[in-house]
Amino acid sequence: MMRVWFRRGVVAGALSVAAAVLTMAAGDLWVRAEARGHVHTVAAAPAAPVALVLGAKVYPDGRPSPFLAARLEIARQLLRAGKVRAILVSGDHMDWGYNEPGAMFQWLVDRGVPSQRIVLDHAGFDTYDSCARARKVFGVSAAIVVTQSYHIDRAVALCRRLGVDASGVGDDTVRIYREPWRNSVLRERGAVVKALADVLSGRDPVFLGPREPGIEAALNTG
Repeated sequence: MMRVWFRRGVVAGALSVAAAVLTMAAGDLWVRAEARGHVHTVAAAPAAPVALVLGAKVYPDGRPSPFLAARLEIARQLLRAGKVRAILVSGDHMDWGYNEPGAMFQWLVDRGVPSQRIVLDHAGFDTYDSCARARKVFGVSAAIVVTQSYHIDRAVALCRRLGVDASGVGDDTVRIYREPWRNSVLRERGAVVKALADVLSGRDPVFLGPREPGIEAALNTG
């Protein structure tokens, strides 16, 4: 009897692993197909009204991590090149002791970006929420999404599926941080599965909130 249960357990485990692998493969195929033809360099990126910069780790002293600083530098370059006219920084501000959008805003202002051109989204708790809120709360219909290259296909795919005509620019400069980069690439496999589940569920962001006029004001800044 024990052998029968053992064999059943082995079969069930093997089926679960196979299902997980197939789901990851399906998610990977989906994001690649959605993003194909929409990922560019800064120089080749098509113009859009807004750069959407996705949040990442901020240190306790308020400094953006190298991964986040690299994203912000791309957004700064896009604005300077006239590719975008406003920057939407979207990140985690779940509690007052941790403020990704605030740190992103300060980094850009310290490097010469006019504060009137920057809009803060304090409830971009993940990529799906950032894209959904860009469309539903800030009224963004077209954007250049900025993140790391391992993340850019998923970011573009989600934004496009959520109603934003998105292209993307991905950063590769932080590959020099080999272990964090490798860990992020591995985590991305699971994140793709979550993205697929989010799209299929059609869930609202964690915090939807009322419509905010910040983007219109930033775009109309002289």
